[in-house]
Amino acid sequence: MRADGRLRALVDPVHTAVLTMELQKGVVGDDAFMPTLAVAVREAGILPVAGRVCASARAAGVRVVHGTAVSRSDGAGEAVNCRILAISAKSRRETGSSPIGIGTRGAELVDEIGVDENDIEVPRLHGMTPFTSTALDQILRNLGITTVIIIGVSLNVGVIGAALGAVDRGYQVVVVRDAVAGVPASYATDVLDNSIAMVATIVTADELVTAWQPAED
Repeated sequence: MRADGRLRALVDPVHTAVLTMELQKGVVGDDAFMPTLAVAVREAGILPVAGRVCASARAAGVRVVHGTAVSRSDGAGEAVNCRILAISAKSRRETGSSPIGIGTRGAELVDEIGVDENDIEVPRLHGMTPFTSTALDQILRNLGITTVIIIGVSLNVGVIGAALGAVDRGYQVVVVRDAVAGVPASYATDVLDNSIAMVATIVTADELVTAWQPAED
């Protein structure tokens, strides 16, 4: 596969970062507090693809940044003002702990995407999107990033919020089609084709990885 010249320029490692969205054991792994999403992720097979994207990014010198959602054991700093946060709060009340509690297995990144000393994790205690009230924007700007590649979950809420948040802040946005998921799968496809496509460049993992390979003469 030969990389498109425009894509190669768009995702040049000099100015590009991969942003993983909530690829945590308590969100998409065996400990997921929303099992339907975890099932969708498994059925779509996005975790191995996400792992390949991260590994290829690191090999190409592209920074990998993890946008994670975490919770204190007492829930301090959170507002239960939407259905998703209410589900998490209910789980904490019933079990005595949060499925994404700080320092717990659920808050950890899934094994498939690996961990590298050069990766940066940007956690948030509240909200549904990675840019709001976190240091993510400042970190990316300080790294000289102008293109953000998004992988992870979900196309229902988080990926949309990340894409819009990045566009609003002036970044170019790329979304990897086979490394994102939502529920149901048919709706996730519609979101990609009718919403994400309006604000981001949509690529496959193969296309992205090829763009990071040395150009052929």
